[in-house]
Amino acid sequence: MAENMKGKVVVITGATSGIGQVAAEKLAAMGARIVQVARDRERGQAAMARLNQVAPGISHSIYYADLLRLREMKRVAAEIAHAEPRINVLINNAGAMFGTRQLTEDGLERTFALNHMSYFVMTQLLRDRLTASAPARVVNTASDAHTSGAVDFDDLQSKKAYRSNLWDLLRYGGPAFKVYACSKLMNILYTCELARKLAGTGVTANSLHPGFVSTRFGDQTGGLIGFGIGIAKRFALTPEQGAETLVYLASSPDVATVSGEYFYRCRPATPSREARDDSKARQLWLETSNIAEREN
Repeated sequence: MAENMKGKVVVITGATSGIGQVAAEKLAAMGARIVQVARDRERGQAAMARLNQVAPGISHSIYYADLLRLREMKRVAAEIAHAEPRINVLINNAGAMFGTRQLTEDGLERTFALNHMSYFVMTQLLRDRLTASAPARVVNTASDAHTSGAVDFDDLQSKKAYRSNLWDLLRYGGPAFKVYACSKLMNILYTCELARKLAGTGVTANSLHPGFVSTRFGDQTGGLIGFGIGIAKRFALTPEQGAETLVYLASSPDVATVSGEYFYRCRPATPSREARDDSKARQLWLETSNIAEREN
């Protein structure tokens, strides 16, 4: 098992800290060559140094991009596709929760842009490389926060969702978690539709809940919910524990042909009813595809 990823190429976003960092290092130790996408150059260089220490002699690489921006998503994916003739695993793991509603240069709410659009755009632009490398895998980091989420196709950019009210404060701790939960629901819906579209290609697609993990997540959220996350982290899983399912889905022969499932603790789990709504998954794909085709 220690070398079952030898020679495999793994592209991963959000790997400079938290479960992404741990997963990248574990997969590298198993023999994989890691291709990272990072935003912060200082953390990126530190991540590369750790990879080269864990798995010396493998030509790991890193690309820098702001995955809040469509043009950056497209640019970095195109660069990776050009440089990598073969991609065995794509792990979409970058994500955040933002305390206030702000729009990107594309007019997208930041949570939607990073947590959902980057998954879609990266996968679509690397899809040919994945299918050419089949058997291959796409692994999307979701969350059990999705059970509190609901997709409003008339408010994908959360203009209404960020309006605070007493109910949202009591149920979610504020609108930020409500919007985050919706993005994690989108991850699961997207993964299910992606699995259907990839059927017969030899490429699988699965999502996962890593558990509540003590990472940098939520550090920039602020407010009541940020305070609550800080308290909860005292009782959270370690990044090593949280990364187990991520590594499992990327590497285990036990799930080589499993697709369209949602996992927790390395086992299939049942997501919310809305996350199993095929019509919403199809509509989300269509809406997302239209947004992804925007020219900057």
